[in-house]
Amino acid sequence: MPAPGLKSLLAGPPRLTLAVAESMTCGLVQARIGAISGASDFFQGGITAYSLDQKVRHLGVDRIAAEAVDCVSGPIAAQMARGACALFGADLGVATTGYAEVSDHLRTPHPYGWWALARIRPGKDAETLFGRVDCPGVSRTEAQERVTEAALAALIDWLRPAPK
Repeated sequence: MPAPGLKSLLAGPPRLTLAVAESMTCGLVQARIGAISGASDFFQGGITAYSLDQKVRHLGVDRIAAEAVDCVSGPIAAQMARGACALFGADLGVATTGYAEVSDHLRTPHPYGWWALARIRPGKDAETLFGRVDCPGVSRTEAQERVTEAALAALIDWLRPAPK
């Protein structure tokens, strides 16, 4: 299901462009955006960077900070979102990272993920926002879907004009 209302929020003014960096969701965010009729008007592209090396290489993620949290944290997701903006020359970036399954080795008692948003404005620091989605008791694919939905809902909320 595409993200309802996203196209109209990006159409402006000002007109905004969007890029995506995914790990845990493995392309689901990009697929939801691509399902929107007219997505080519605002969607610049996306990348699925699953490994630490690819996050560092393509998205400029700080290796030391990412190693300390196995690439799974809000600040790392925010770095990924900023990196997507840089990679694709977009105004806005959306990123996801997390664990889609329980892992005794990594001490993850249940699936969870982080989403992050970044907005690049010329001459200013990037504005970022991130959040965590816990997914106890769900399958791998359901955890991926929940994080995808949360990331897109957060983007839509972030872009909505503040009530007057």
